[in-house]
Amino acid sequence: MDGKFGAKRLLSVDETAAYLGMSPRTIYNAVAPKSKNPFPVRPKRVGKLVKFDIRDLERYVDTL
Repeated sequence: MDGKFGAKRLLSVDETAAYLGMSPRTIYNAVAPKSKNPFPVRPKRVGKLVKFDIRDLERYVDTL
């Protein structure tokens, strides 16, 4: 967890997209309730905000 994302535990969709190198729109589409291709990492919902735990993202990246 070095660099830009090292101090934060929960990342926004934009930060998650930058971390994974993908479009924020792709992530929003994948976390939608009726998504046909759901995102492999389950988001945490803080009120209306969608957040991703950096630890879950790291585990996902390790499996790729």
